[in-house]
Amino acid sequence: EPCFFAFDLLMSEGKDLRLEQLTDRKHELRRMLSRLSGRLQYADHVEQHGVALFQRACKMDLEGIVAKHAFGVYTTEPRRTTWFKIKNRNYSQMAGREELFDRERHREPVPGWHSCDLACAEADHE
Repeated sequence: EPCFFAFDLLMSEGKDLRLEQLTDRKHELRRMLSRLSGRLQYADHVEQHGVALFQRACKMDLEGIVAKHAFGVYTTEPRRTTWFKIKNRNYSQMAGREELFDRERHREPVPGWHSCDLACAEADHE
């Protein structure tokens, strides 16, 4: 059955957490999700092995990964973003729907959406 993996928490019980560090937001998210069961799962983070994680995501035919600074706050300002979406250029679900995946970063509703040529090139060589 499908489930949702949560990797960040911006609000909790009416409190705005966007100015908290990512590590603190994830700690609160894990605490909150530990009380729940069902289709909502906690997505843990991977430190120092981002290239390997991206290569694995490509092998699994996933759209990509999200990279965030561990101590970064959440911001919607493109010039101050602390996170990046690294896309798999060979993602099978993109075929015939490229316009949905090839948008310019500055036109996105959220900052951080872009592809990473270095990581993609390394994944292509695997």
